[in-house]
Amino acid sequence: MAVISAEATRPAKAPARPRKSRTLLVLNIVSIVAGLAIWWGLSLAGFQFPTPAEVLASAWTMIGNGTLVADTGASLGRVLAGFALGSVAAILVGFLMGWYTIARGLFEPWIQFFRTIPPLAMLPLVLVLMGIGESPKIFVIFLAAFLACVISTYQGVVNVDRTLLNAARVLGARDGTIFARVVVPASTPFILVGMRVGLGSAWGTLVAAELLAAQAGLGHRMQSAQLYYDLPTIFVGIITIGVLGLIMDRLLMLAGNKLTAWQESR
Repeated sequence: MAVISAEATRPAKAPARPRKSRTLLVLNIVSIVAGLAIWWGLSLAGFQFPTPAEVLASAWTMIGNGTLVADTGASLGRVLAGFALGSVAAILVGFLMGWYTIARGLFEPWIQFFRTIPPLAMLPLVLVLMGIGESPKIFVIFLAAFLACVISTYQGVVNVDRTLLNAARVLGARDGTIFARVVVPASTPFILVGMRVGLGSAWGTLVAAELLAAQAGLGHRMQSAQLYYDLPTIFVGIITIGVLGLIMDRLLMLAGNKLTAWQESR
């Protein structure tokens, strides 16, 4: 008769990742509740903060009259357009710089030059050259997202393990195959990090662009509320931007987890 060992009868250990995810979710909820409690306490203690109830009432009023929906749609459209164009351009230029020495020599001085100039510093010039329509706002957002993502993409390409490249060449792979099968997957984590940074830059640049020349948008609404000392409306704008940015960041993170599932996770 076969003897069943004690190790074989022990139940398999549950994977640690779901438990870790649940713990993080609980901590997130606790953090949000604590933040709301601190906010409410500060407003009741005499600080010039509207209470969460006042902000919620203002948001409900803005939703009812369509203001919040219209402003959110205008701002979100500008961010998505500028961020998408900037990310695509950054990925293309970053790959060229990392793969071709000639492209690196041509593009790198200009990229480093414009990286030292805040995109908002270009806004007056852009407004003069392109007018006060949608184009200058989208262009400034494009510039912010592009500069945040291009360097990360470039670093991802140049940091590809040379052992992998040499192994692929030994196996007879050509440059196109090496680029598609080795360089692109290995640099994907760097690209995603750059896109997440670019997303934050895009939202920050959008608000400043809307403060100058916009007829609709969250930044425009916040500026109008400032003139009337309407703090609840300002808080609604801030929270809306934060929530939208958080949702977009989490979507990028989920996409990154799918695209980099082959990587060893910690």
